[in-house]
Parts: sequence; C-alpha cells; structure tokens
Amino acid sequence: MALLSILQYPDPKLHTLARPVQAVDARIQALVADMLETMYDANGIGLAASQVDVHEQVVVIDVSEEHDTPLVLINPAIVWFSEERVLNEEGCLSVPGIYDGVERATQVRVTALDRDGQPQTLEADGLLAICIQHEMDHLLGKVFVEYLSPLKRNRIKTKMLKTRRALGKPETA
Repeated sequence: MALLSILQYPDPKLHTLARPVQAVDARIQALVADMLETMYDANGIGLAASQVDVHEQVVVIDVSEEHDTPLVLINPAIVWFSEERVLNEEGCLSVPGIYDGVERATQVRVTALDRDGQPQTLEADGLLAICIQHEMDHLLGKVFVEYLSPLKRNRIKTKMLKTRRALGKPETA
C-alpha cells in the first residue's frame, strides 16, 4: 500500500468527470487499498479517486468512530434521495482547514459494486448519507465549495493559493 497525493482546491483536475470502472481487478483493488490508507492517514471520512488524480468512479468512506468499517463504492449511483434536507457543516481533504454549511438530502439509496466487484444496494442516512453525496460530487468534478456563494468561494480560493505559495508549492499540484 502507498500514500497517495491529494489534489488541493483550486486544482482544475478536481473538475474532471470520472469514468466508470471497466473491471474490478488487481489494479482497482490496489487503488482502493491505497485510497483507504491515504484517507485514514489524512484523518478523513471519505475520499474519491478523483481527489488522488485517478479519474475513475471509486469512492472509499469510513464514518465509524474506530475507523474500522470501510465502505467501498465502485461505479456508484444514487437511485433515491429523500425530500428532507439538512444543512450540515462540511469539510474536504482537498480543501484542508475550510468548513462551511452545505444542504443535502438526509437519506439516500445508492447502488454500486463493492471492492470485490459484487453489486450492492445501500440505504444511508445521517453522516453516511451526507458523505456519500459529498464524495459522489467529486466523481462529477464538483467540490463542496461550489455550493457556497461566489464571494465565499473566491475567498477560499485566494486563501488556498496563498497557503500553497507560502509553502513553496505549485498552485495546481
């Protein structure tokens, strides 16, 4: 297993549309293992392959307190959203240190392949439902800050670019 580099907002690669996984093979299983290791190392609860510059439909999530219940969603599709919505404070490994309110459905039903390529249907609510929606946005090339006002988004972009420059890092890597 290996730690992967997480793309940082406003990297334009975060806006790349992820393509479906053609086969759940050793390469995808290695990617899943590396993504889980990266997510846990970064103290995250979710990570989409798009965030590690692999533009395929793979998501890993673990909202458990013990970080011992990983959920793998390959080629996920949300097939049902509840009408009830909630405003929740969200953060993102690609936008470190930034948290803001995003409105999402309180419940979802998602179909996907598991880490072995087997079909699964999952009903989720609470934090898991929010996390699934957040990570699936990444597969569509969308970062949570895009739900915020243009003013907030521009402030976050400026702050992120300033931090990258201060650390001597390129603005888009």
